[in-house]
Amino acid sequence: MRLTVELIQNSLSYINPLKDRELDLRGHKIPAIENLGIAKDQDAIDLTDNDITSLGNFPFFPRLRTLLLARNRVKQIQPTISTSVPNLSALVLTANNMNELADLDPLRNLAQLTHLVLLENPVTRKEHYRYYVIWRIPSVRFLDYQKVKDAEREKATELFGTAEEPSALASKIMGIKSRTFDVPSGAGGADRGAPADKAVRVKLTEKERKRVEKMIREAKSLQEISRLEKELNEGRIPGGALDYADSDEEMQT
Repeated sequence: MRLTVELIQNSLSYINPLKDRELDLRGHKIPAIENLGIAKDQDAIDLTDNDITSLGNFPFFPRLRTLLLARNRVKQIQPTISTSVPNLSALVLTANNMNELADLDPLRNLAQLTHLVLLENPVTRKEHYRYYVIWRIPSVRFLDYQKVKDAEREKATELFGTAEEPSALASKIMGIKSRTFDVPSGAGGADRGAPADKAVRVKLTEKERKRVEKMIREAKSLQEISRLEKELNEGRIPGGALDYADSDEEMQT
């Protein structure tokens, strides 16, 4: 079931025990996040038990602090998430499909993120998983419901260095990621003859990702941010990204 305007309007929105306004979107088999612009003034959104594969495509939600996405199929986090939900403090991704440590890197810019849950994801079986998350997302104080200890932070620094001077191990891990955006077949000019359960995959290089992040930071309106996020979610490189690259190269020469 698509996350339509009608579904959002008919879903329960209530004050939860933490005194936060929460939108309940559990258990609808939603395949993708969309149309949330009408869900105004929410402190928390519960998307547990759906089929979401990509964490992103949010409108600008400065109030949102909690996202619950346990038991979905999330396998990638869009690089724009810190721009869309800058005050996110709790993220639950239990039982999803996050595979590589570097796939968690978009969370590093969420300065308010203190509670992160990744239990039952393949990534938790990676060597140095806990130390890498602590190092890469230093704002996190509780990881998988366990408090981050000072000794763990020290060990993480010993293994991975600093953000300015990462160790060889850190650089190796950061280079192993899947920069892939999935969209349903038929969307954004995809082959409409393809089976409905297939997806079109467009890979962004590291340089392209940085160009897009720069465009979002310099966007002058919420509409422009929404357009860029929509194009990313559809697996397209936003128009103008190449222009940014050209201007960067001209400045360097």
